[in-house]
Amino acid sequence: MNFNKMIPELSVFDIEATVDFYLKLGFVVEYERQEEKFVFMSFQDSQFMFEQLHDDGWNIGELKYPLGQGINFSIVVDNIECLYGKVMENQIPLFKELNTVVYLVGSIEDEQREFLLQDPNGYLLRFTN
Repeated sequence: MNFNKMIPELSVFDIEATVDFYLKLGFVVEYERQEEKFVFMSFQDSQFMFEQLHDDGWNIGELKYPLGQGINFSIVVDNIECLYGKVMENQIPLFKELNTVVYLVGSIEDEQREFLLQDPNGYLLRFTN
């Protein structure tokens, strides 16, 4: 397995609920350490680590819902419409509907499709292509 140069490791409230949520989106469990309530998951070219909150973790402040305030994870996908259909099929609540947006990149307009949702811990995920 090749590891990305940067892999977010997210603290979560309930590892089982988190894994279930990400599996419904099409993520794959690469490996886990059940005794530590830790899992490494991937989705296409994205990788995440999740660990259930515990007293001797690396957290620097009080953690309460929603976790990750002020951050969103932009995840590029191969087929945004297919993933959006999977989200609808699994009745996952949306934070923002699928739409087309244009971002200025330097002096070039970049058009992309995107939608946003929150995972069970409150992390904001922006899927785009």
